[in-house]
Amino acid sequence: MPDYQKIEVQHLLNFVKNSNCELNRNGTFHKGQDAVVHINNKYDYFRDEIKTTEEFIELSATKSTMSGKHYFVNCDGTVIQTRHWLLSELDKFRTQRK
Repeated sequence: MPDYQKIEVQHLLNFVKNSNCELNRNGTFHKGQDAVVHINNKYDYFRDEIKTTEEFIELSATKSTMSGKHYFVNCDGTVIQTRHWLLSELDKFRTQRK
């Protein structure tokens, strides 16, 4: 993985970890720190298949591999799919780095 992708992935992991949002995984809510542990475990599992930061999001933080259910994030009562939440943050991060 190129250095810029490592920086993007690390930014997204820090974003999840430090957010006040809760990740809903299969009906169970997880604080940022616990969510990052799970995302990192999936990242380690899929690492050889991941070629882009978008693929990192898709394979590690979007849905359950077992149930196929999408993950959601609850930020102060606003609930969205983690995929959209992280892609939006990735876009902001890339824009700021230009």
